[in-house]
Amino acid sequence: MRSKGQVSPTRASRERIDAAYWHRRRENLIRSGWLVKHLDNKGRGRRMEIYPVDQTRVEVKYRRDLSTRTVTVRYVWGDLVDAWATRDAHLVDEIWDDVISDLDSDYNAYAYVSAVGINACRWLWNRATPGPTATGR
Repeated sequence: MRSKGQVSPTRASRERIDAAYWHRRRENLIRSGWLVKHLDNKGRGRRMEIYPVDQTRVEVKYRRDLSTRTVTVRYVWGDLVDAWATRDAHLVDEIWDDVISDLDSDYNAYAYVSAVGINACRWLWNRATPGPTATGR
């Protein structure tokens, strides 16, 4: 039995509080410029893992043997973070096309992917809506 004055929030309330916290945290990281600075890494950029689209529902004869790819992403982080923050999917797509152009012949194979992972901060992108997803927090 609880003592008087000790109330715990409901599960739904805790989930709303958690969502509000992560939303505010993203806003603060973007507004402060920390996220762009961190991802830019003094011009060295960050490694991005690109996970190919899930092909389990594609007919076997049309499936492609695609593996996870890595690419170092430089100089686009400011624009990418701004586009993500404003939920500008068109600009994110344009930037993504620039990023995957470094894959040369595999360019079209990675135009649509199931996930991306950024070494620097997977936890942040996982909480993004919309945006890239990755495992981990």
